[in-house]
Amino acid sequence: MTLFQFKSTSNLSNWTIIGDYVMGGVSNGNFYLSESGTGVFKGEVSLDNNGGFSMVKYSFATKQVDDFTSVSIRLKGDGKRYQFRVKTNESDSHSYVAYFNTSGDWETIEIPFSNLSPTFRGRPLNMENYPGQHMEQIAFLIGNKKAESFQLEIDRIELI
Repeated sequence: MTLFQFKSTSNLSNWTIIGDYVMGGVSNGNFYLSESGTGVFKGEVSLDNNGGFSMVKYSFATKQVDDFTSVSIRLKGDGKRYQFRVKTNESDSHSYVAYFNTSGDWETIEIPFSNLSPTFRGRPLNMENYPGQHMEQIAFLIGNKKAESFQLEIDRIELI
């Protein structure tokens, strides 16, 4: 199942940037289509004012995902570490999170649902890992506890 395939005509209206400004920080992020039709998440993470993260999230109607076991993402990073996040319900306060490193080249990463662990504001929760039944939101977040520029280019996101 394809969650999102980027192309030059993609509608990004359900993609939203969330920054640490929600807690007083000054990091910034932007999300746009490249000339080649990929999604680009780009910006600067700042530690000023107790900040330190930038996130882009994609919300959609509830999807039944119990026929799948993993997320497959074709992307090109900048050699930095990112988080991939899932919400069962968009209104949940917690997310299920897995970290992944990027190589600087185009690559396909696979994240098993069983590796998505529950967190709230960066703290682990005493709950089961992602149950893989429903999904209403996915997100990419950078927050490596350091000031840094970042760029993550995304081609497609699929469930396998």
